Amino acid sequence: MLTLSVLDQSPVRQGVTPRDALMETIELAKHCEALGYRRYWLAEHHATPALAGSAPEIMIARVAAETKHIRVGSGGVMLSHYSSLKVAEQFRMLETLYPGRIDLGIGRAPGSDQLTAVALQHGPGALGIEHFPNQIADLIGYLEHTIPSDHPFSRIHLMPDGETLPEIWILGSSDQSAIFSAYFGRAFSFAHFITDEGGPEIMATYKAQFRPSAQLAQPRASIGVFVICAESEERAHYLGASRDLARLRSRQGILQPFPPPKEALAYPYTEVERRVIEHHRRRQVVGTAETVKPQLEALAAGYGVDEVVVLTITHDYQARKRSYALLAEAFGLTPPPG
Repeated sequence: MLTLSVLDQSPVRQGVTPRDALMETIELAKHCEALGYRRYWLAEHHATPALAGSAPEIMIARVAAETKHIRVGSGGVMLSHYSSLKVAEQFRMLETLYPGRIDLGIGRAPGSDQLTAVALQHGPGALGIEHFPNQIADLIGYLEHTIPSDHPFSRIHLMPDGETLPEIWILGSSDQSAIFSAYFGRAFSFAHFITDEGGPEIMATYKAQFRPSAQLAQPRASIGVFVICAESEERAHYLGASRDLARLRSRQGILQPFPPPKEALAYPYTEVERRVIEHHRRRQVVGTAETVKPQLEALAAGYGVDEVVVLTITHDYQARKRSYALLAEAFGLTPPPG
């Protein structure tokens, strides 16, 4: 049976504030927990008016405090910007506060424009992206107390210590991310909503090259998919118009909050822009529960995974909540006890 989880980018809708977007994230997490979703991941994006979630480690603490059962994690922390030790400390703290519920998803994309990426990494000793595999190794070593004795930081003991560990996932949309996941024996989540180019083949590479680790004996994988579910096909595609325009503007360097569908539908698209929109639409699943469910099942089967991490953005917040509810009902998700 397919497991469903959630990725929340804390989208800022036109007409609301970034604070409103973060409050909606908290409310949506409680809503999705009650529906029976498995995980709730918070994304990291910087310097864009359309997405408010710049610090997933802070939002994880708040969301975990507001929920009881659902796993909460990062989708993901852009490790290349930060010290592996600091990230390990943050998630060791989160795991201590909410044992058995924390996921540490890490990625290497900038999650920002290049100028902001430079500012995030600015300072003495900043590492280039070529050091990313070493950062992963150090992060795991700090968390699991497996730093080699000849490592310059081998005497550091991570605190607060505890009996449980956050579940580590490597997120990505390339074969490189898959290879890193396989090499370190970690779970892998492929961002289908970013690209579908070679996705199933990349997932197959991960499984073929997977090396068992102390924390994971067999490959574990998921895919992230953009989904809008509504009572009718017409309504679902109407809601999806907002993301069509927002994504187009983003490609053009126009960073604005998500527009309402009426504005998106009235936009004077050129023929080239319409082709761009159609190209991106092939990666998303939009429709009624009856049409969305088999499409997600087919996608999961094509990738050979049993978990889909659902990303839904609509200008109408209630429609966003409703989309997750319709999807949960279609897949027969079971609400947590109590």
